[in-house]
Amino acid sequence: QVQLVESGGGLVQAGGSLRLSCVASGSIVTNAMGWYRQAPGKQRELVATIISGANTNYADSVKGRFTISRDNAKNTVYLQMNSLKPEDTAVYYCNAGTSLWRPGRYWGQGTQVTVSS
Repeated sequence: QVQLVESGGGLVQAGGSLRLSCVASGSIVTNAMGWYRQAPGKQRELVATIISGANTNYADSVKGRFTISRDNAKNTVYLQMNSLKPEDTAVYYCNAGTSLWRPGRYWGQGTQVTVSS
């Protein structure tokens, strides 16, 4: 059974930073991991993805502010979020799959990020 467990969400003021972590366990045949988010009343959207090696993909709205990284030895992917804005408020979901541009079949339970103005 595949499990993705996120942590690191919370409440932060605009301009602040948060770091999300996602630990993968179980049998996973994948080489892409990433973060997606869903704000109230909006569709889930890609935030950042990373494939084995250093290839990454970012949403235009977070380029220059967010950085995705992974530790393959720990089956963990991170999302460092700096210069946070109120519009970054959403539930952030970890995902595991095979593409930099589309989500895979495995999802975490989500972690809430709230940015106050």
